[in-house]
Amino acid sequence: MKLHLYIFTILCALGLKPANAADSWLQSSTTLAHEPHAMSGNATMLGSNLNGLLDYAREHNPGLAATRYEAEAAQQRTDSADALPDPVLRTEWMDVTNQGTTGPQLLPGQGGGTRYVLMQSVPWFGKRDLQRGVAEAQTAQANGQVAASWTELASGIKQTYAMNYFNAASEQLTQQTLTLLDGLEQIAQTRYANGLGEQQDVIRVQVEKTMLRSELIAVQNEHHHSHARLNALLSRPANAPLAEAQQLRPMPSPAQLDETALLEKLRARNPQLQIADASIQTAEKSRDLAYNNRYPGFTFSLAPTQAGSAIKSWDMMVELNIPLQQTARRSQEHETEAMLSAANARKQSLLDQMQSNLSESLSALESSRRTEALIATRLLPQAELTYQSALVGYETGKVGFDMLIESQKQILKAKQQQLQAQTDMQLRLADIEKLLGEEL
Repeated sequence: MKLHLYIFTILCALGLKPANAADSWLQSSTTLAHEPHAMSGNATMLGSNLNGLLDYAREHNPGLAATRYEAEAAQQRTDSADALPDPVLRTEWMDVTNQGTTGPQLLPGQGGGTRYVLMQSVPWFGKRDLQRGVAEAQTAQANGQVAASWTELASGIKQTYAMNYFNAASEQLTQQTLTLLDGLEQIAQTRYANGLGEQQDVIRVQVEKTMLRSELIAVQNEHHHSHARLNALLSRPANAPLAEAQQLRPMPSPAQLDETALLEKLRARNPQLQIADASIQTAEKSRDLAYNNRYPGFTFSLAPTQAGSAIKSWDMMVELNIPLQQTARRSQEHETEAMLSAANARKQSLLDQMQSNLSESLSALESSRRTEALIATRLLPQAELTYQSALVGYETGKVGFDMLIESQKQILKAKQQQLQAQTDMQLRLADIEKLLGEEL
């Protein structure tokens, strides 16, 4: 009887406490997700929290920096888009041989006369404004690309951070289960040595440990990959040190995930749609500019003529180009009309796809939320009760060791599913925020 009591005590210590510890670890992780300042002491460690990673990437990611430089270049083009062409100064030497009485005289005042022509080209009315409008629309496209690049980068960091957290938590959970199985192996060996158990129990737990070690290798490999991907997004060496993720972000309330309200935000703020709007504006201005080319441009000239050392006369001239090549102009106009239609169709296609993506992401997030709640309130408690019942049954000889191992595997599986559901919620939230162009 004392042996039975001893075995029961050890099984409770090794079987129940590690399982509860793993469960409490998941619970503490969830609690931390709702307490942003719980790990404030580690805020300076890159990788320990998501905001630090986002701030670092905003300053150091070269892809994002490239789009900023391109936006700056586009702004510089806007500032000069409506400038007039440079004026032209032409000098004409007239009668350089003084009617054949001297050799060529090229200095002003020595020949028969010198004429200075200052010319300035001026486009048709409104053309400069249209040119500036095209440049401004292109600048808006470049600025939209900066925003789109940032949302893409931020989404990648959020998702990789969540996966890094998932892999670290999975690794810890697997290690805890291995520790539990070590204890169960000792109990099985003790029972076998005392004639209360079978050698098959010892072999079974050793097989389970080997399978878990194989899973642990895979988890550690994925942990390495997510670590390297996160460093790549931060423009750091793949194996540069990062603190382990300490918490997941809190999830928005159901009211914040109202699909109708989010669809309105998507239409108003999505960076890709903003780029599409700017492309439409560019196409519209380009079309108007093509129609403006039907009209001639002007060149105004002012020409003083020097005879000897004095200016004797002033001339003024106006010249204009004659837009005779109408076939070429009509082709340009039709081209710009087609480009405008393409820009409108492309935006509509993009909007349809993004609205579908938003609906799918919201549905997937809600499904993961319900799954996590079901596991936390139903599956895990049921698995714990099954394990405790199997533990008592094994101690009294009413339940085989296989049943005890299987019940423990169910607890591990439930906790892994709970962790996966929490991670899936984070991934879907990142997708939604990418579509909205802002954080919820």
